[in-house]
Amino acid sequence: MALEKTWRWFGVKDPITLDMLVQMGVEGVITALHHIPNGEIWERAEIHKVKELIESKGMRWSVVESLPVSEGIKLHSEDYPRLIENYKQSVRNLGGCGIDTICYNFMPVLDWARTNLHYKLDNGGESMYFDFPTFVAFDIYILKRPDAVKDYPQEIVEAATKAYESMSEEEAEELAYNIIVVTQGFIDGLIDGSVTDPKALFLQFIEKYRGQDKNSMRSNLKMFLDDVIPVAEEVGVRFAIHPDDPPFPVLGLPRIIGQEEDYEWLFEANKSVNNGITFCAGSLSARRENDLPHIIERFSERIHFVHLRNTQMLEDGSFYESGHISGSQNMVKIISALLKEQKRRIAEGREDVRMPVRPDHGIKILSDYEHQYNPGYPLIGRLKGLAELDGLMTGIESFIE
Repeated sequence: MALEKTWRWFGVKDPITLDMLVQMGVEGVITALHHIPNGEIWERAEIHKVKELIESKGMRWSVVESLPVSEGIKLHSEDYPRLIENYKQSVRNLGGCGIDTICYNFMPVLDWARTNLHYKLDNGGESMYFDFPTFVAFDIYILKRPDAVKDYPQEIVEAATKAYESMSEEEAEELAYNIIVVTQGFIDGLIDGSVTDPKALFLQFIEKYRGQDKNSMRSNLKMFLDDVIPVAEEVGVRFAIHPDDPPFPVLGLPRIIGQEEDYEWLFEANKSVNNGITFCAGSLSARRENDLPHIIERFSERIHFVHLRNTQMLEDGSFYESGHISGSQNMVKIISALLKEQKRRIAEGREDVRMPVRPDHGIKILSDYEHQYNPGYPLIGRLKGLAELDGLMTGIESFIE
């Protein structure tokens, strides 16, 4: 059967069209209602428009990525009652329209971070790179977050100082713009290109989390789950939390989903099988001690959605995206563990046997250079990844059988 082959599609404005996905053999579409502001209700009529468009091409809307969790929910602010009621109604509407899986994250302010969006690989392809000292240089010297220097080891601060001193003013501004705006704006980010002073606004959002730590953020996530999971159970929707990217603290912000102990806490906090995870190999691989096949085997019952890509880890905690197969992780073992879980579900008679998987990010190659795709989401690079993963799944599945 293999896992359901899916693709992240950014709606009708995406230069990669649904007709292209059909030609590529995509079975399920991963998308969201990007035009609806965070915190507002997703009405059934708007959901139906997208669902019917996808189904008219012979595919299904496999996963919502994402139904954004507002900062007010993450902080459990005074506006929480209104925001959570809106969120619950959106879940009801999605379930009522037959959408059964929601991917979301609980990352404060910043969804994901890279310092170089145009990292050249030896083969001429273009990838994305997280250079730890450069990111710390951004935090301390460019963003100038108060007391940022206290959050990092001395050797990293020294490396960050050297990195900053080697930058021109233009390079420093470009780094800030890429981290705050470019990588965030197209995926429901807090700040877009219309803001005149993104650094100042970014600092304001970070300041709201002053005093929050891992325990308080866990408490806020539990309250969110206790509110939305009963609704999800009622309408047949599975929730799949995405791990933090990178899966360790940045900008003084707590990170709560990034390693085995975090998943232990998550499933103890809310025991419903509807409370599950998006297994993102790329994000989890950026923490050296994470054993990805072990995480799959231990928490397989709760995997509702899968992102597959690889990274190459470096000694100082930096990493770059190395494609979908090659890198620090053994993708054969990862896919084998996922396929074994799928077969277990089939044997048990579970309904959620598709286990949607999408090629996450991709290396820019060939004609990708002729287009302005969202960072990390080129056409040819992801299509190459989809083909590689599909071939690997087919071979492993034949071997298992």
